[in-house]
Amino acid sequence: MNFPAPCLVKRTVALFEKIPYSLIAFIARFSIAAVFWKSGQTKVEGFAIDLISGTFQWGEPKLAASTLFLFRSEYQLPLLSPEVAAHLATFAEHFFPVLILLGFATRFSALALIGMTLTIQLFVYPDAYPTHGTWLALLLLLLAKGPGCLSIDHLIARRYR
Repeated sequence: MNFPAPCLVKRTVALFEKIPYSLIAFIARFSIAAVFWKSGQTKVEGFAIDLISGTFQWGEPKLAASTLFLFRSEYQLPLLSPEVAAHLATFAEHFFPVLILLGFATRFSALALIGMTLTIQLFVYPDAYPTHGTWLALLLLLLAKGPGCLSIDHLIARRYR
């Protein structure tokens, strides 16, 4: 007696394997960039960009008072003063997501955000490992496999091949 299940499973797996990596990478890039960008936006006043809601505020960005308070009281990091840590985190949460979204210096940017994620996990919110594990999975995918062909990195690599 033949069971159709193995054949059905094979065909289903073959169908799933046709999903282009570039689509997966773009969704990963967009998603992880949004996580860090939105976090960075909570740390500043005077400058806001939210493509989904259509919120735009073009002003001079400055640290929100709540940001310094959090870095002084809740986000106590070793080796860095709260002021330096607040500025570095705010910069990183705006700079690297833009690069990742564009697919420019993707692996370098993913590595920077992996460092930031590990710092948050180890020193700030150690109980949030399910969230940080999800971030790490996306960032490690981009680090290992790159941004896909829908990226500036791909255009640069193609030009120099």
